[in-house]
Amino acid sequence: MKRMISMTALTIALAAGTAHAQQQVTVKIGVMSDMSSLYADIGGPGSVAAAKMAIADYTKDRPNVKVEMISGDHQNKPDVGSNLANQWFDVDKVDMIIDIPNSGVALAVSQVASQKNKLFIVSGAASSDLSGSKCNANTIHWTYDTWMLANGTGKAMVKTGGDTWFFLTADYAFGHALERDTDAVVVKNGGKVLGKVRHPLNTNDFSSFLLQAQASKAKVVGLANAGGDTINSIKQAAEFGIVKGGQSLAGLLVFASDVAALGLPTAQGLALTETWYWDVNDANRAWTKRWQVERPGKFPTMIHAGVYAGITHYLKARESMGGAPDGKAITEKMKSMPTDDILFGKGEIRADGRKIHDAYLFEVKKPEESKYPGDFYKTRATIPAAEAFRPLAEGGCSLVNKS
Repeated sequence: MKRMISMTALTIALAAGTAHAQQQVTVKIGVMSDMSSLYADIGGPGSVAAAKMAIADYTKDRPNVKVEMISGDHQNKPDVGSNLANQWFDVDKVDMIIDIPNSGVALAVSQVASQKNKLFIVSGAASSDLSGSKCNANTIHWTYDTWMLANGTGKAMVKTGGDTWFFLTADYAFGHALERDTDAVVVKNGGKVLGKVRHPLNTNDFSSFLLQAQASKAKVVGLANAGGDTINSIKQAAEFGIVKGGQSLAGLLVFASDVAALGLPTAQGLALTETWYWDVNDANRAWTKRWQVERPGKFPTMIHAGVYAGITHYLKARESMGGAPDGKAITEKMKSMPTDDILFGKGEIRADGRKIHDAYLFEVKKPEESKYPGDFYKTRATIPAAEAFRPLAEGGCSLVNKS
């Protein structure tokens, strides 16, 4: 009789476990990005394509997981992003927002996610404040940040003789953070900052700013901008003969899409730091071919890879919990689980919300070194995950103080 009772209990336990594993999971994801302006190539439609791939790959063998996705354009305006986030969370019942390649918008949406107790995964924005002084328990910062960029490209430039700097900075949260973090690295490593100038977001005329940089005689002109602003400032710097005159350009945030737009004759020699590059290994190349079905002739950026990896980890955590966990609960679950995906490999999410993985210092190839379309970079150094991002204790995140 005892054996029969024991076997019955075991059967019930196994059945309960199976029922939990097969419990229906339904989620709604919002991809918010710049769909039509200066950051559209680094995020935009490419992020939507990456999100679709992540959802398709995860759900193909999991009939119990249902995922709906919507997308929207924040127009690089924090108020537009906040309003869209509120609508998605309150009206459209979105569970998680991802991407947002604009730090001003991302900081605003991060606050909305915290207020609504939803989840925000930052794959597109760079400000290290998102996992530092402005961190919260509902935000995960996935792909890269300004501290990482500064300690990759900035440190490398100083160590190789670029010890005087002039900053050309996008005048909003991202540019300010990148300038601040790089300035600190330059000074820490024995360099000097001779000057800085801030330009409007998405401007077409960099002439006055570049003339100031040229007049400074700084060895390095640090471009604390991104996307279309980086492309235009590098093109116009070539017209002004800045590099020919002996100064170096440091693209503090450069993407594969920027190099494609500039062309290797203009971009050659640029040093840059990224956490993912499409041509690093076979897995990335295979994923890129699939991504290009929706984006023919384009090459994915690390932001697109971050969208794919972030959604993949979210869906793993979400399925493992069952039910309908709130934003803080799912964020904690994601932090407690090791990350592992085909694009970034194994990693972790720290208490401050910072996702940790390797970074790479690249140099843009000369035209004659490139063997096929998209063959943009050669690797100068791999920066181990433990060194690539700001130490946990130094960010000023309130979540760390509580942990």
